[in-house]
Amino acid sequence: MFVSDCVQPRLRSPSSLREAWIALAGLSAVFLFEMLDNSILNVALPTIGRDLHASTTALQWVSNSYAVVFGGLMLVFGAVADRYGRRRVMLAGLALLGLASLATLFVTSTAGLIAVRSVMGVAAAMTTPGSIALAFRLFRTDDLRVRAMTLISTVGLVGLAIGPPLGGFLLAVAPWQALLLINVPIAALAFLGIGRGIAPDDDLHRDPADYLGGVLGTATVVLALVVPTFFAEGHPWLGSGAAALTVLTAVLFVVRQRTFHHPLLDLKLVGHPLVSSGLAYKAATGLAAAGLTYLVTLQLQLDWGWSPALAAAGVLPQVAVLIAAGPVVNRFVRRAGLDRAVWLGALAVVAGLAVYATLGRLNYLPVALALVLVAIGIRVVGAVAGVNVLKGLPENRTSIGAALADTASQVTSAAGVAVSGTVLAVLFAGGIAQPGWTARQTGQFETAVTIGGLTLTGMAAALVGWAYLRARSV
Repeated sequence: MFVSDCVQPRLRSPSSLREAWIALAGLSAVFLFEMLDNSILNVALPTIGRDLHASTTALQWVSNSYAVVFGGLMLVFGAVADRYGRRRVMLAGLALLGLASLATLFVTSTAGLIAVRSVMGVAAAMTTPGSIALAFRLFRTDDLRVRAMTLISTVGLVGLAIGPPLGGFLLAVAPWQALLLINVPIAALAFLGIGRGIAPDDDLHRDPADYLGGVLGTATVVLALVVPTFFAEGHPWLGSGAAALTVLTAVLFVVRQRTFHHPLLDLKLVGHPLVSSGLAYKAATGLAAAGLTYLVTLQLQLDWGWSPALAAAGVLPQVAVLIAAGPVVNRFVRRAGLDRAVWLGALAVVAGLAVYATLGRLNYLPVALALVLVAIGIRVVGAVAGVNVLKGLPENRTSIGAALADTASQVTSAAGVAVSGTVLAVLFAGGIAQPGWTARQTGQFETAVTIGGLTLTGMAAALVGWAYLRARSV
């Protein structure tokens, strides 16, 4: 049973992170689930495939079903949380997460596992945007807000880093279902922390629901996330058709939001300079992180012939910066201020892409430098841009603002993979995963890496430049 909203006392705004440790523990557990879940499950995919006799496509959808449902429903649940209670929706999502994870014990087929993963995606859509909104609303100063978001994201990144080795250890002593059962105690910790540490909302709105807008928004995001999968699986016609349908639903969504009296997403609010610039910064980092990771992973293993273990070690500089940079980020933001910190962080992302595009084919040193620069930018932009987005919105719209920021990152991450994959598909002749490349194929791959990297650099730079100009108008 949920902690009753009617008996929970109204908590004063904490004056330090330590005062809010119960709430922060709960909110951090939400991000731990989000980051740990996919990274730990990917290790088990071969075992799951053997146990459930799954095809390659079915295994892909074990992972993709979660990501597509999660990304597609964030806007809708952000709007629901602003209307019915962020804390209430968060607690319901955590309960759903725990039940879905327990249901893994009864899975006997790939279809059943995909269904469970989809339900977990629903739970993630109910919890993740709300955690950002609740962390923002818990404190009243920008410094504490940035520090809280940095702490929460650090816990999540630790989960991302330990997921593969933890998954490998568990598979050695337990069945693969144990990997998903880890979510049960994490959900319980988050439930207790949020239930006891965060007061009920007192600034909800009761505008009529925009059901058609919700359908169109969900369809647009789902299609945008599915498009790269079609291209990656070698179905360019399906990918092109899905891309065209994505544009159509996006146009219909915008028309609906501009004409409906109570839209799901008020585009006038999105047009606020703080909001639009923050979203553009988040979009740039999502594009860069996904595109660069995709290209580097292929380069290390396929072009340079590194083993999977060595390739994993090759991205450790990025992992180390993402985990350890939290205290440095906090000091940097306090010294530089929010506005300067966010565009300097975004410039680091663009610089990292530029280094990789121009020098990455030479040796590992520029690759490592690119990974570090992008990681620095992600940490700064992730904390500051999210705060700016929520600052630019009314207090009764913070959940959908957080959902919008997450959706921007999700969609541009998919775009980064799609752009990189499309360039490779056009320029590389033959099966890219086949061993024994010819000298011509090696040259084609290196050309594709350069062109793909420069394309990503140009796209990220355009987003950052536009965001900078928008922020200056505040």
